[in-house]
Amino acid sequence: MNVETIIKRKGTTVVTIRPGMTIAEAAALLRQKEIGAIVVSDNGREVDGILSERDIVHALADRGAALLTLPVSALMTRRVFTCDYHDTIADLARMMTDRRIRHLPVVHDGVLRGIISIGDVVKNRLDEVEHEASSLRDFIVNA
Repeated sequence: MNVETIIKRKGTTVVTIRPGMTIAEAAALLRQKEIGAIVVSDNGREVDGILSERDIVHALADRGAALLTLPVSALMTRRVFTCDYHDTIADLARMMTDRRIRHLPVVHDGVLRGIISIGDVVKNRLDEVEHEASSLRDFIVNA
């Protein structure tokens, strides 16, 4: 299974925020949309950065409440790892594990097309394993 298959099932909706918005606005949007990370994009098509709940909590512990008035650009991760439609579940699992990240924006032909979370990777890998087990059971029963 690859990213394109997951995106077809999951959809292409990506919550984005502009770099000039405040951390407080980003936190409110994360809560409202019940998501763990938000793609930072000035135009909604290109990835300028990413901001996660973890980023906000760590910075809040270091900087205090004044952090909430800062622009998203002050806290966002600028070096964003992305994936493409052709990447496999195994590719994503490896990248997320090696880089210790939980969200990968999907960029195809230079345009933001979706986002994959670690939960999406786990769910789809479990679906693959279940399908394989079912196929093996059918094979054994019909052999």
